[in-house]
Amino acid sequence: MATLLYRLGRFSFRRRGRIAAVWLLLLTLLGVGAATLMGPTSDKFSMPGTESQRALDDLDRQFPQAGGATGTIVVAAPEGAKLDPAAVAPVVKEASGIDGVTAAMDPFQVGSVSQDGRYVLIQVQFDKPADEVPDEQKAAYEEVGADAEGLRVEHGGEVMGGEVEIGSTEALGVLVAAVVLVVTFGSLVAAGMTLLNALIGVAVGMAGLFSLTSVIELTSTAPVLALMLGLAVGIDYSLFITSRYRQYLAEGLQPEEAAGRATGTAGSAVVFAGVTVVIALAGLSVVGIPFLSVMGLAAAGTVAVAVLVALTLLPAFLSFAGRKILPRKQRHADGPPTEEGTAAEGFGFTWGRLVTKLRVPLLVVGILGLGALTLPAQDMRIALPDAGTAAEGSAAREAYDLTSEGFGEGFNGRLIAVVNGEDAQSTGAAAEKATALIKETHGILTVAPPQLNEQGTTALLAIIPEAGPTAVATEDAVHDIRDRVAGIEGADIALTGATALGIDVSEKLADALPLYLLLVVGLSILLLMLVFRSVLVPLKAALGFLLTVGATFGVTVAIFQEGHLAGLVGVDTPGPLVSFLPILLIGILFGLAMDYEVFLVSRMREDFVHGADPQAAMVSGMGHNARVVTAAALIMTSVFGGFVLMDDPIIKSIGFALAVGVVIDAFVVRMALVPAVMSLLGRAAWWLPKPVDKALPDLDIEGEKLNRQLAAETRDETLIPV
Repeated sequence: MATLLYRLGRFSFRRRGRIAAVWLLLLTLLGVGAATLMGPTSDKFSMPGTESQRALDDLDRQFPQAGGATGTIVVAAPEGAKLDPAAVAPVVKEASGIDGVTAAMDPFQVGSVSQDGRYVLIQVQFDKPADEVPDEQKAAYEEVGADAEGLRVEHGGEVMGGEVEIGSTEALGVLVAAVVLVVTFGSLVAAGMTLLNALIGVAVGMAGLFSLTSVIELTSTAPVLALMLGLAVGIDYSLFITSRYRQYLAEGLQPEEAAGRATGTAGSAVVFAGVTVVIALAGLSVVGIPFLSVMGLAAAGTVAVAVLVALTLLPAFLSFAGRKILPRKQRHADGPPTEEGTAAEGFGFTWGRLVTKLRVPLLVVGILGLGALTLPAQDMRIALPDAGTAAEGSAAREAYDLTSEGFGEGFNGRLIAVVNGEDAQSTGAAAEKATALIKETHGILTVAPPQLNEQGTTALLAIIPEAGPTAVATEDAVHDIRDRVAGIEGADIALTGATALGIDVSEKLADALPLYLLLVVGLSILLLMLVFRSVLVPLKAALGFLLTVGATFGVTVAIFQEGHLAGLVGVDTPGPLVSFLPILLIGILFGLAMDYEVFLVSRMREDFVHGADPQAAMVSGMGHNARVVTAAALIMTSVFGGFVLMDDPIIKSIGFALAVGVVIDAFVVRMALVPAVMSLLGRAAWWLPKPVDKALPDLDIEGEKLNRQLAAETRDETLIPV
């Protein structure tokens, strides 16, 4: 592996113009493709095989008129006053006149009036799903009632969902990353080149992703997740190779040779770090939930592009930069190795020796501390997001709060029971029985009379719970309803709605999690066994990850669900975590945790293979890589942290959890617990049964074969007569 990448690095260095031209051409072509082929993203959560999805599919077939997006306009009179039909009629008429609206229900005819007469709900039905409703129709919907004097009019419902916008908040993360690079390298050229390389990789990956949106349905969060990870790993991978290149230059190697060796050694670590991330993300496909599979594959694609860019375009950029990659005082073409080249013992070496002395106390304090942070995770609740957790002041949140104020929170989370029978008689009888049983269910406020399709074979029951869509009482009511109606004969009854969807997602994810962990963790352990030729090092890496993910869940639950210090990250209303956050977080964090494991321990393995004793190898690995791993973790944290500033609660929670997870994993687990364990294990850390050692292919990640080959070539050159 190291030899192959060494040749690739030298080739890219020599053919810098061609390599750069190929990537720029690819970026241009994909950019044109994205501009011409890009389709809309979707906020639909499709879950084949679940009861709630079956109910939605039945609605699409049997009630096509209700298959489009819905909107809810909330109208309120001033305090102490009541609404009358004459005051509300112009608002209903205006909503009915919007292109794409099939119906707007008069609240006084359908009974959507509060008990005190101050509030009404106008139900608006569109002819297309929310992701297909044009922006001009959504804008017209939001303007309905703007001229209604003396009335408060708020707009909510499915149609208000939109694409997550990417803006200045993410740029702040990139700006912080640039500052960290400048401080780390002490060179604007090195920092700018590393950042430019990563940005080109992200641009190629995102352009390719958007080019596919015309044929693949993406959720609105998928491109944001892909951007988030592409930026983070792209900068980190370029950082590691550039750092190793600078080290070789400082040791006196010529630029081309330094680029080849950096690509061969650090590049090997980049390849396997990237592969672990790709495995973790692509493994989300085993869950069987389409939108989650697409999210994982989209992010995996940007990570794969980041690896390719780091291995090919970066050496080309290094060729353009030459010795300008070094700080100004070190840019001499020839001469003895600089202080950097002699591996001046900085903080990393000091920290490595300190860990050796305090390894047991460090392990005890670290494990107990992370265990304490994990405690809030015991109370973790998950659900699909609703407008109740949207940013205060947003249109969806205003409509949610006004509806809750006038009618109760349950009107924001209506449930729908779909009754399918063989004929009209059996359907009607089953619908009556279901209505009676549902009305008796604790936590249910009311059930609307059955609505039948033209054939009378399908009935729709609208159910209003007493509590909001993410309340425990509503979740209990969903379970009770399903248990009660299961015994009704003569028809199939399926329950759907926001709460039912959330429950089904959670259950499906819980069922898939063991298989996912077995696949991802199992493959990654085998991969790390190939990289490190060890049994204990991969197991230690996996156990360290468990500490990371447990503490991350605990901190995220404490802030986003329980509300502790929520204001610091802009969380207006605490609530359950989004249903797919746990499995998504496990997948991404596992891949990133293995990144730092590979980068940190690969140097320890490299020195051990080249003759250092285990303790010295551990200290050397920390000494050479602590600064770079610290910079990489700060960069990744800043990139993820930029997404915490977004208003979208899903992206905010994902960005926060990833930022916290990286901090915990990099600075506590990998920089403290890992060297402490390596020091305790000593030579045993690198033990591998001989039969297994013979069976595993030697990938030469540490570059031992490459060093022998280069040494042999050097000897041959000295033997050539002059």
